[in-house]
Amino acid sequence: MPRPKARDAAVLLLAVFLGLAVGVGIFTFVYAHGASYLTNDPAACANCHVMNEEYGAWMKGPHHAVAVCNDCHTPHNVVAKYAIKARNGFWHSYYFTRGKFPEPIRITSLNRRVTEQACRRCHADMVQALLATDRGGEELSCIRCHGGVGHANR
Repeated sequence: MPRPKARDAAVLLLAVFLGLAVGVGIFTFVYAHGASYLTNDPAACANCHVMNEEYGAWMKGPHHAVAVCNDCHTPHNVVAKYAIKARNGFWHSYYFTRGKFPEPIRITSLNRRVTEQACRRCHADMVQALLATDRGGEELSCIRCHGGVGHANR
C-alpha cells in the first residue's frame, strides 16, 4: 500500500497535468476561433490560410447558392456531423501546428467518402441510374469526375 505522502504527490501531479492539458486545450480552442467551427458559416473554414483558396473557389462555384461546406463535407446527422468536425479539427490543428500539411490541402479517404455520400444524397434523382451500373464490381464515384464542382473546378 502506498504511503499517504506518495499518494498525495501522485494526486497533485495528476491534477497539475490535467490542469495544464485543460488550460492548453481551452487556450487553443479560443486562439483558433474554435466556436466558429460549430456553426455552418463557410467563412469559418477559411479561418486557416490553407483553406483560403478552397473558400474562394467555393464562392465562385455553382454550389455557393445552394450549399455550405458542412452540406458536402459532414454527414447529415448531428452526432456523425460533430464527430467528423471534432476529428478533422483535432488533426487540422495537429498538422497546422507542426507545419506539416500538404498545400494545396488534400481530402482524406474518410472525408472523400463523406463527400461522396453528400453528392448522392442531394442528387439522388439524377445519379440513381448511374450508381446502379455495374463496372466489374466497382461502384461509380461522383467526385471522381466532378471533384472540382464544389470549388469552381479547382
